Amino acid sequence: MTPPIFDGDNYQMWVVRMETYLEALDLWEAIKEDYEIESLPKNPIVAQIKSQKLKKMKRSKAKACLFAVVALMVFTRIMSLKSTKAIEDYLKAEYEGDERIRGMQVLNLIREFELQRMKESESVKEYSDRLLSIANKVRLLRSVLNDSRIVEKLLVTVP
Repeated sequence: MTPPIFDGDNYQMWVVRMETYLEALDLWEAIKEDYEIESLPKNPIVAQIKSQKLKKMKRSKAKACLFAVVALMVFTRIMSLKSTKAIEDYLKAEYEGDERIRGMQVLNLIREFELQRMKESESVKEYSDRLLSIANKVRLLRSVLNDSRIVEKLLVTVP
């Protein structure tokens, strides 16, 4: 499996793909939780040693994975951050945008959706794919565009 590379564009789509990728590698909780690794007691048992080593390894792998999946321009911005949670928080703040920006993006996508018309040379499949692409972009921005609205649009605009 090849990890998705983030170059500064399409952050929402990259996050979905990256979360799935990290879950498959069993590294997602190392990024989301930002847990502390406790020091071992004076006489640790083997299970405590293994648990500490596993947590360290997962955190290191998650950080290495984040460093490996970003373009050089993005890497230079995150390379000084110490924890995986700090990296995730930085990327989210820098590339996701605030609620107002996402709201404007959703409005623009809904307007684009409403203005769509089927072209003469286009098949129904191509047209529906175009509509679904816009709908999926809206959903990536954590907004709702119901399937019934997509079907209604198809029924009204297909000649």
